[in-house]
Amino acid sequence: MTTAAVIVAAGRGTRAGGGVPKQWRPLAGRRVADWTLERFRAAPEIDLIALVLSPDDRAAWEAFADTPGLILARGGADRAASVRAGLTALDGRGVTRVLIHDVARPCVSGRVIADVLAALDTHDGAAPGLAVTDALWTGADGEVTGTQDRSGLFAAQTPQGFRYDAIVAAHAAHPGGTADDVEVARAAGLRVAIVPGDPDNLKITQAEDFARAERILRGDMTVRLGNGFDVHRFGPGDHVTLCGVKVPHDRGLQGHSDADVGMHAVTDAIYGALARGDIGQHFPPSDPQWKGAASDIFLRHAVELAGQMGWRVANVDCTLICERPKVGPHADRMRDVMARIMGLDRDAVSVKATTSERLGFTGREEGIAALATATLVRA
Repeated sequence: MTTAAVIVAAGRGTRAGGGVPKQWRPLAGRRVADWTLERFRAAPEIDLIALVLSPDDRAAWEAFADTPGLILARGGADRAASVRAGLTALDGRGVTRVLIHDVARPCVSGRVIADVLAALDTHDGAAPGLAVTDALWTGADGEVTGTQDRSGLFAAQTPQGFRYDAIVAAHAAHPGGTADDVEVARAAGLRVAIVPGDPDNLKITQAEDFARAERILRGDMTVRLGNGFDVHRFGPGDHVTLCGVKVPHDRGLQGHSDADVGMHAVTDAIYGALARGDIGQHFPPSDPQWKGAASDIFLRHAVELAGQMGWRVANVDCTLICERPKVGPHADRMRDVMARIMGLDRDAVSVKATTSERLGFTGREEGIAALATATLVRA
């Protein structure tokens, strides 16, 4: 099962002011679009992201061109056309479920994303909604002209999730002019579940919305830190695996799994931040099924567990301690591999190396040690 997200970022968004489309305006130290993308990259359920951009946003096309796991699509004349472009960009990639999200909702939580996807187990579509609790008026010329019954009314939010083939067919059959993708889906006869929305999942529309979004994002920064440390001794072999990269060497590292000392340290750092023990508790070395296992299994589990507990990994820092092999020539590739596994930006992953000045077991080249720190924030 492959799950993708379509993030619609081709609009002009001029009502919010600022002189540029709202998705490219700064918000709490980053751009609106960067916050939104991070929320979906941090969601362990998301495998691919299609980002729909305006042909006029040349800087964005260049900035995101080589981002792993990100597919760029050219937006259309209206939102529906842009959504169709995003869906088309995912064609042939084995996508079974898709979330469609407005880029101007940067405060979406991991819980909302997970709830929408869970509802797709029993429905063709699902979307978050907030039950309307305030009294509703009709009005004209600045005066109240009547009231409206609020029973059964919901304020719609995104992401709106669907089974991929079903929503593609629904959009192909629809004439256009809809408020959102739920309307498209229902016109095609699809059943759409309502899952609990989040008051913080606001859509930035007016200038004043930026201040509220910034308060939400800055107030959401509950932080946890975890440390991880691991050691593996050298043995026979012709390479070592460090942070997911095979590095040629005249010896290998010994261990029950693939002995990736760097990835093990990062994994333990995440477990530590969650106060959930270490790799050995989740994947006992006494269990033969983990003999020779690739360490990305452990790291993915730690990231997924963080998501289930309401946390996301913000950044990791790993230091490899050895005399040889030289890590520097391979560090950038290690960062790319680790970022892809964890669903992070490359800039959120640090891999570096140091020696122990020929002191101790690492100085005698008996093995390699690794020290890692992981930062987790509330999803």
